[in-house]
Amino acid sequence: MRSTSDQILLLLKSKGPAQTNAIAQAMGVSRQAARLQMEKLAADGLVEHVTERLGVGRPRRSWSLTAKGDERFPNTHAQLTVELLDAVREEFGGEGLERLVKRREATTQTAYSHALDGSTSLEERIERLTQIRIGEGYMAEWSHSGGGTYLLVENHCPICAAASACQGFCRSELDLFRTMLAPAQVDRVDHILAGARRCAYLVTPCISSPSNI
Repeated sequence: MRSTSDQILLLLKSKGPAQTNAIAQAMGVSRQAARLQMEKLAADGLVEHVTERLGVGRPRRSWSLTAKGDERFPNTHAQLTVELLDAVREEFGGEGLERLVKRREATTQTAYSHALDGSTSLEERIERLTQIRIGEGYMAEWSHSGGGTYLLVENHCPICAAASACQGFCRSELDLFRTMLAPAQVDRVDHILAGARRCAYLVTPCISSPSNI
C-alpha cells in the first residue's frame, strides 16, 4: 500500500498542479495535515509551489512536482537505452537508427492490432489502447472532450530518455496511434518533450460525407 506521501506525488503526477485544499480532499485528510505533508515533501525537494491570488481572500499555494519528484516515476533503463541508441547512431548512422525505430513500430503495431482485434467502436479501441499503455507504464487515461471528440492522456513517459535522444520514437508513436484508431483523426496537443507535463492526444471521429444521389 502506498504511503500518503507517495499518493500525493502520484496525484500531482497524474492530475497536475493542485492547491492544498484540493490535495486534502483527494487524500481524505484535513487541510492542516495536507499542508504539513506538502511542507515535508518540499523540504525533501520533491515538490514546489507558487502562490496564487484568486479574487478576495488569502493567497493559495499551488503545488507541483520538481524534477527530483518526477524522477520517482521510473524512466525504464534510461541510461542504458541512451547509450545503446548512441552506439547504433555511431555504427550505422541516422538511417540505421531510423530503421531501428521503424522495426520497433512494426512490432508494436502487430501486438496492438491483436489486442484491439474485435473492437466494435472507436471508444472501445481507445479504451483497449489506454489499457495497453497503462500496462506499459504510461499512466494513461482517456475522457470525452466535447463535440464527440476524445482525449487520450499519458501522464508519464517511461521511455522519455530514449525519446529525448531520438525523437523518431515520438513520431513513431503518433503514427502508431493514428494507425490503431483510423479512420479517426489523432493530433498530439501536449508533448512532454516540448515542456508539457504530459503527452495528450485529441481523437476526432471521422464523419463520412453523405453520398451523392
